[in-house]
Amino acid sequence: MNRIILSLFMSFLICSVTSAEILSDNLADNILKDKNIEKPEANLNYDFQSTERYILRLKSLEEISSETKAYEGQTVNFITDNNIYYKGELIVKSGTIVPARIETIVKNGMNGIPASLIIGNFQIENIRKGQLTDFHEIRGLDLSLWVFPLKWALTILPPTGSLTNFIKGGHAKLKKGQKIELYYNPNWVIEKNPTSETDLQL
Repeated sequence: MNRIILSLFMSFLICSVTSAEILSDNLADNILKDKNIEKPEANLNYDFQSTERYILRLKSLEEISSETKAYEGQTVNFITDNNIYYKGELIVKSGTIVPARIETIVKNGMNGIPASLIIGNFQIENIRKGQLTDFHEIRGLDLSLWVFPLKWALTILPPTGSLTNFIKGGHAKLKKGQKIELYYNPNWVIEKNPTSETDLQL
């Protein structure tokens, strides 16, 4: 009897996996076929040992919030708030418009978990990809630091501890004119192309 049940279970499992594979193929063929999906760039020719870096201050030109109609992939604009010189050369001029992109939006959750906005793909003339901070994260108010202790303290009075589940964290918001900071690392890109394993060992 046990062998029959085991056989039925294995048959069901195999059929489920096969159906999932077919569904995944249909998803890729029908929904993603017209999408322009960027292939991530492999950072193989970089020297991350240099600690020389400069602070680049940006001001937001618009307001972004995790609770509004912001969406992943949305372009947002900043303006530089300071000049950056390297070896006597002006690399970034104050007042330069810098487009960026909302990479990820995480909504606020129960138990005080805050929302998060991750902004990346900053495009600045004269700064190569890899020389600038990859992304900047904006987080809402984190209430979990006092929600979890409160939850445990109230467990002796059931079900009051469970009521803390409904406390949500703060929304992530970037106000117009709000400043953020990125780091410019001038030595993080190697000019030559490595031709051997020795060249790749930095």
